[in-house]
Amino acid sequence: MGKKIIFRTIKIIVLVYCLAGIVLFYMQDKLLFHPEPVSADSTWHFAGPWKELTVPYSAGSNINIVQFYGEAAVTRGVVLYFHGNKKNISRYAENAALFTRNNYEVWMIDYPGFGKSTGTFSEQALYDWSLVLYKLARARFAPGEIVIYGKSLGSGVAAQLAAVRDCKRLILETPYYSFPSIVGSWLPFYPVNNMIRFKIPTWSYLEKVTAPVTVFHGTDDWTIPLRNAQKLTPYLKKEDEFIVIENGRHNDLTDFPLFQERLDIALK
Repeated sequence: MGKKIIFRTIKIIVLVYCLAGIVLFYMQDKLLFHPEPVSADSTWHFAGPWKELTVPYSAGSNINIVQFYGEAAVTRGVVLYFHGNKKNISRYAENAALFTRNNYEVWMIDYPGFGKSTGTFSEQALYDWSLVLYKLARARFAPGEIVIYGKSLGSGVAAQLAAVRDCKRLILETPYYSFPSIVGSWLPFYPVNNMIRFKIPTWSYLEKVTAPVTVFHGTDDWTIPLRNAQKLTPYLKKEDEFIVIENGRHNDLTDFPLFQERLDIALK
């Protein structure tokens, strides 16, 4: 009787493991990304001066960009801001004040299917669209006036852009080693390198970044654990910074005085 119970238990565990793996493989886009589309004719409501720009990219796809401005007539440069995996620009717009107070414009882009941006979401699309944003910025700003900033999902996108284009500084908020490594942090018993279609190897891009790099991460981040981000440190240059925020979680680093102080320094 005991052997039958053990055998039945093993079969149930194997079945659950296989079913969960199938769900992860086929539903990974919905599990990893949570866009919130809005209609093209809807109106954003943001504080401070801002302007919206829609760039036709291809048949059926448009890139929506919101440009935030400070009060100064002459700016120090522009921050190209690549946001996280949830909702759209409206979730991150309040962070623009961190940069406009330092006399920078802030250009935020929505990925395909996020906000008013349309098109097919893919890893290559993230890279291609980031390059479009950079080229738009270069029409007005020199590379030494362009700061590339990535939060969470956007940190890998920002790192890839900084690896192929010159900039003043690359700043990463709650970055990750790679996408499979994040999933592996949650589900270490699955062969995630073979299962996860999105790779975004931030570590590989950091190796090619010549600009100064500043990294922010919190000790209490359970979305992207600190230990995952710390795997990036071998790929940072000697003069780069990895700033750990004690008690910082995934979405509250901007509330900490240390974050604000070190960000202000990085933007000088």
